Amino acid sequence: MKELFKRAITGIIYILLLLTAVFIRNKDAFDFLLLIFSLVCLYEFVRIIKLKGNYVYVAFLLIWWGFIYFLQKTLWFWILLLPTLTVNLYLLYFMFSDSKAHLGNGTKFALSLFYVGGGGIFLALIPYKEAAFSEYLIFGVFLLAWVNDTFAYLVGKLLGKHKLYEKVSPNKTIEGAVGGFVFTLITAYFFASQTNELSKVQWQILAFIIVIFGGLGDLVESYFKRKSKLKNSGTILPGHGGMLDRFDSLIFAAPFVYLVIHLFGHVS
Repeated sequence: MKELFKRAITGIIYILLLLTAVFIRNKDAFDFLLLIFSLVCLYEFVRIIKLKGNYVYVAFLLIWWGFIYFLQKTLWFWILLLPTLTVNLYLLYFMFSDSKAHLGNGTKFALSLFYVGGGGIFLALIPYKEAAFSEYLIFGVFLLAWVNDTFAYLVGKLLGKHKLYEKVSPNKTIEGAVGGFVFTLITAYFFASQTNELSKVQWQILAFIIVIFGGLGDLVESYFKRKSKLKNSGTILPGHGGMLDRFDSLIFAAPFVYLVIHLFGHVS
């Protein structure tokens, strides 16, 4: 009970911080919070894969500075999006093939920079729609991710019998994944009626992307933790583990979500 209480309090503080940064109507506050969260996630991932050196932090900060403040309104985002998507797809191949290949320092650098760093940058870029900061767009993305995680956990605890991918994450079940998917779609439908940021169909598509790639992102992080024999990515969030444990699904899904929202702008 004490651990559950600690987990609840930490979760509430974490969510309140994000929502305050989103709705304070100061984009610099949101950018700064996402930068701190991304840096902590990057630090934790570097620790998990044992990447040597600090060059990845310098590279990440330079890319963050460039894309957040100068390149977000141009087609330059493809220069970051393409390698980020490529690295994410490579991670899925690496995980499902259960590759025994040794990761060199250069490969670890690229994985850290684009998987975690690129994911954090695109998560921060999502609310910038048509040169304006769209708080309800990013809130909707956060909300759908939280609903999916919460109901996947609850349904899995209550009804879970069939393992989803046991050798990577023994506690995740097919029933939990389906439960998270259903409740996320329902949430997207009702949320769409409260905002005009996207159409109902577009919110449903976005919910599908968040569930699928968010779930895969959760498995990717679990895979690396299992390889490193770690239970959590860190200890910064009492009752939850590390920042990457909370952001793994969003960071992995963010570039796919950003791409879909960008395509919506060209087909709507």
